[in-house]
Parts: sequence; C-alpha cells; structure tokens
Amino acid sequence: MKTAGRRRLLTGVLTAVLLVSIPVIRAGATSDTKEKLEKAKQEKQATEDQKNATETNIGNMEEAKTGLAGELAGLTTQLTEVSNNLETIENNIIAKNDEIAKTQEELEEAKKTEEWQYTCMKKRIQFMYEQNSQMYLEALFSSSSFSDFLNKSEYFEQIAAYDQKMLAQYKETRKQVEETEARLEKEKEELDEMKASAEAEHEKFSGLINKTKGNISSYSNQIAGAEAQVAALEAQIEEQNKNISALQKQLAEEMAKSRLAANSSWRDISEVSFTEDDRYLLANLIYCEAGGEPYDGQVAVGAVVINRVLSSVYPSTLSGVVYQNRQFEPVSTGRLALALAENRATASCYRAADEAMRGMTNVGNCVYFRTPIPGLEGINIGGHVFY
Repeated sequence: MKTAGRRRLLTGVLTAVLLVSIPVIRAGATSDTKEKLEKAKQEKQATEDQKNATETNIGNMEEAKTGLAGELAGLTTQLTEVSNNLETIENNIIAKNDEIAKTQEELEEAKKTEEWQYTCMKKRIQFMYEQNSQMYLEALFSSSSFSDFLNKSEYFEQIAAYDQKMLAQYKETRKQVEETEARLEKEKEELDEMKASAEAEHEKFSGLINKTKGNISSYSNQIAGAEAQVAALEAQIEEQNKNISALQKQLAEEMAKSRLAANSSWRDISEVSFTEDDRYLLANLIYCEAGGEPYDGQVAVGAVVINRVLSSVYPSTLSGVVYQNRQFEPVSTGRLALALAENRATASCYRAADEAMRGMTNVGNCVYFRTPIPGLEGINIGGHVFY
C-alpha cells in the first residue's frame, strides 16, 4: 500500500471513530442482545430481591421501634411515679427535719431547766448540809408546841417531796425528749435511705429512658437509610426495566434484520471490487476479533464481514459494514483504531482477509458471530459460533 493512501485510510478511520457516539457491539449482535437481556433480567431480579429484603428489614425495624416506643411510655410512667414518690419523700424529710429541729430546741430548753434545777438542788443541799446542817433541827426544836413541831416537820417533808417530784419530772421529760430525738434520728436515716433508693431508681429509669430513646433514634436513622435504599432500588429497577425494554426492542429489531438478511438479495463477489485500503482495514479487524483464533476462525470472521457487504440489508462497502453503528466492539473501544495506527494485523490475518475478499467462506451466508452461549446454534469454529 502506498504511504499517502494509508494515511488517507487512517485519517478516515480515526474520523469515523471520533464520530461514533453510541456504543456498538460485535457482529454477533443478536446473540449478544439475548445474553444482555438475560443478564439484565437477572440483575433486575437481584435488585427486586434486595428491595424485598430491605422492605422486610424495614418492617422488622418498625416493629422493634414500636415496641421500644411502648417500652419508653411504660418507663416514662414509672419514672413519673418514682418522681412523685421522691417528691413526697422529700416533703416528709423536710417535715421531719423541722420536727427534729423543734425537738432539739425543746431538748436544749430541757437541758437548761435541768441545769437550773441541778444548781438549785445543789445550793439547797450545800445550804442544808454543808453550811448549816443544824437548821432543820433548830427549826424543829424551836417549835412552841408539839403541834408547831408537827407542822414544821410536815413542811420540810413537803419540800423534800416537791424536790423529788420535780427531779422525777425532769428526768422523765429528759428521757422522753431523748427517746423522741433518737426516734426522729432513726426516721431521718430511714427517709434518707428511701431518698437514696428513690434517686437510684430515678437514675435507673432515666438511664433506661435515655438508652431506649437512643435505640429509637438509631432505628429511626436505620429506617430512614433503608427507606432511602428502597427508593434508590426502585429507581434502579425502573432503569433496569427501561434497559430490558430497550434490549427487547433491540433484540426484536436484530432478529427481524437477521431474517431479512437471510431472505434478501445477495450480490456475487465478482460484482464487488476491493481496494488496498479495504484489505488493510479487514486484516486489522480480523486481528482484533480473531487474532488469537486458528486460521479457519480468522477466515470465518472475514467471511462474515464480506457476507454483509454482499447482502442488500447491510452497507455495500467494507468500511460501511465495519463502521456501521453498534456492530463491531473493537470500533467502539478504539482497539481497531490502535491496530490500524500500528498495523498490528499478522500475516495470517492478511491471508484470511485475501481469501474472504475472493469469496472464500467456511460459514456459508452467516452474518453474525460471537462466543458460544447455551441455546445458540450455528457453526462452531475455534472460540466463536457463526450463524
């Protein structure tokens, strides 16, 4: 091939590649579409399964959240009762403290009375026995008569009895006050214990409530996240449905085109002339599609391309067939452009291209090929099935 001609070919090839805006698939378009359609259906089913599982999880979390809400209501009621009891206890403690304070004042007053009585009795004893122990005797002996003596004696007995009575009253009062103080102190301790217990219960229920609220909040966040995931999955399913519809439409179109090609008119190979640029293009396409295949497989790929050139359903030129929209994967990926730029085609690829352009075909009138998939019947050569 002349250098100028090859440059023109490369320029045209690169321009055609740049103008391709829609992804293309290889010559086995119908089978590829079937495979993609099945894969799309499987992906949709997987998405629906994930959506159903997520919705079930949401239901479980909603149920758990409802249970926690009921538990929280019960805890709140109990906490209210504890708080009310605590308030009652605190009021009782205040009343008891006031009562204790009053009793302590009474005790202090009693102690003062005790001290005064003790001082009085001490002075009386000192006066009677230490300073003037003869006073009672003198008073008795100085009686003017026996009647006066008896009167004075009775008087002294009354004084002594009064002192004993007052002393006994004082002791009894002091005993009662001390017992009352001890009782109130004990009650205060009991009330303090009740208060401590109530506060502990209060803290316990407060902790449970905070924990329950935290769990509810956590479930709410999880539910919100799961609902967002469901929404995303629903959107994904919608897109997958659109993709499946598009693939189904594409498959129907390709099957119709395949039947049309089988029943269409075909030109004889003698009616077509190929240029050196066509040879260069076909050899490199064969390299991209079947470079690792046996020689028969390379010839078969070339034959598919030439069959399309001969069929009235496809473009009438080799370059038109190769660059037809959404047909050959190496065109869309840029591999063909790189192969053309570096002329990667091997000698066997060129030989296969030459045989195909001379009308040699080992796949009859097949216009598609792809890697084999279950259910696809055709002519198997190397790693491809031709149909």
